[in-house]
Amino acid sequence: MRAPRRTALAATALAVLGALFVGGSGAVVADAPRLPEVQDEFDSLGPDVHAAKLASGRTAHFTDAGPQDGRPVLFIGGTGTSARAQHMTDFFASTRDAMGLRLISVERNGFGDTEFDPGLGKADFVEDALGVLDRLGVDKVSVVAISGGGPYAAELAARAPERVRALHLAAALPPFGAKPAYCALSDDALGAALEDSVRDPRKWWAQPDDSPVRSIPGFVDTAYEEGARTFNQRGQLADVAPQVHEQRLYCDRPGPDVSRLTAPVFLYAGEKDTTVPPSTLKTWQDALPGEEVVRRYADTGHDVQYRHWDQILADLAGHGGRTVVCVGGDSELLPAREASRLVGAGRASLGSCAWRR
Repeated sequence: MRAPRRTALAATALAVLGALFVGGSGAVVADAPRLPEVQDEFDSLGPDVHAAKLASGRTAHFTDAGPQDGRPVLFIGGTGTSARAQHMTDFFASTRDAMGLRLISVERNGFGDTEFDPGLGKADFVEDALGVLDRLGVDKVSVVAISGGGPYAAELAARAPERVRALHLAAALPPFGAKPAYCALSDDALGAALEDSVRDPRKWWAQPDDSPVRSIPGFVDTAYEEGARTFNQRGQLADVAPQVHEQRLYCDRPGPDVSRLTAPVFLYAGEKDTTVPPSTLKTWQDALPGEEVVRRYADTGHDVQYRHWDQILADLAGHGGRTVVCVGGDSELLPAREASRLVGAGRASLGSCAWRR
């Protein structure tokens, strides 16, 4: 019974010796552990907010992210967002950069770093946005508007259609058709209805338990931070007046005349959206002069702009004839017909494979 024990001990000794080497002096020396590498560049914590004094005398606050020689995109966030709201799309920043997209966002009246002026309207935002683009040397720009950014995108398309390369409207509120029901409220009543949400960003940015954005690491907390920035950055102490003012602007009718817009238009809607329901797609289509590309998704509600941000990026980059799908564990940008066939056969799913992990 002793032989097997000696054999086991010998094997253990050999294993230990295998991790050693003999130095030039004949001494047995342990192999030095590999040291971790220290990075040579900083990782980004999100876009910086810049300030620019414009010809109007106003100071515009804006962000500018992505390759500086990339295709410029004006990002217009939803209602109650700051210039840094585009940071909430950075979960696909690598894809954005690989597609050569440069995202520029201009802050709206009363939010974040921007002082509140109750006399300003949507046309003033357009003037500020164009002033920032001029400062950056950007002539034509693709525009992507989310939710409450829709009326501002329409105003830009009406006032400067020659500068719009393409218009992308994601769950975007149309400034056409019937007014929202809250338009009948007084300012005091509207302010009272908004007060709790403005004071607590967790309510402002509340997401359903089944929202796909909850699978994005850090998204929910980033949204809360964005809400806190929007309503408190300058020490506003959650003043509800700018939010009431913006929502009053959404009541303006009739909407702007966008008949001179010749750029391609993409519309995105989530079938489960109760905030900007998919029926508003027809409202946009009736107002716009051309034939739009319409993308409707059964798997989302008012978070369609995030769940399908990968497809929006592809469209912004000029790949509107292709669809982002996950096939066999790999994310692919396939011709739309092939992608549709694979999804229909259950061999692929819409969007990056990140959504399946």
